[in-house]
Amino acid sequence: MDFLKMMKQAKEMQEQMGSLQGQIEDIEAEGSSGAGLVSVRLNGKGELKSLTIDPSLMKEGEGEILEDLIIAAHTDGRVKIDQAIQEKTQEMMGGLGLPAGMKLPF
Repeated sequence: MDFLKMMKQAKEMQEQMGSLQGQIEDIEAEGSSGAGLVSVRLNGKGELKSLTIDPSLMKEGEGEILEDLIIAAHTDGRVKIDQAIQEKTQEMMGGLGLPAGMKLPF
């Protein structure tokens, strides 16, 4: 492989990675816990965009349960975001010959 071809491929990869990063920021996923009593919506950066809590959990003495359900819903959403990012990455980078399972810096 000649040097110019390698440079061209590196530039293409850089452009695709920039595009991928923008698309990842647009991904959203919902996580839930407690059979849907608590749900969260996260963006591709893992930032919390919304939180919904069933009113039945708003009772005195239920604070610890509610805290656990919020954490579990966030974890569920984060797992879904990570899966969506992995799928999007494989879809966009598949033609570049990167090793399967390679972790990218975003």
